[in-house]
Amino acid sequence: MYAVRGAITVEHNDAGEILAATERLVGELMARNGLTPAELISCIFTVTDDLDAAFPAQAARRVGLSRVPLLCAREIPVPGSLPRVIRILAHCDGPNGQDAHHVYLEEARRLRADLDAAQ
Repeated sequence: MYAVRGAITVEHNDAGEILAATERLVGELMARNGLTPAELISCIFTVTDDLDAAFPAQAARRVGLSRVPLLCAREIPVPGSLPRVIRILAHCDGPNGQDAHHVYLEEARRLRADLDAAQ
């Protein structure tokens, strides 16, 4: 088992934006890592305190993760942290040490600028 991380930002606390951004994030994460839904063990989504218009898991189900256990939670509201962020931690079936390709999109690129390949 190995894990893959990712994040994306949205402009507004709008259900359509949250769902579209989550679909994009999940799609990129799966494409860059060559994953199929069957290889996903579980996914944890978090959102910053300023996002409550939709559950990211709803979007994940729409893109084919209907049999994957999904969980949504809130990030710790650290003062000065990047706003309107959706994050994912995906647990994947595969060998330990698998080369994970993390995905950071939009303003979330600032969260992990050290991971050049994640951009």
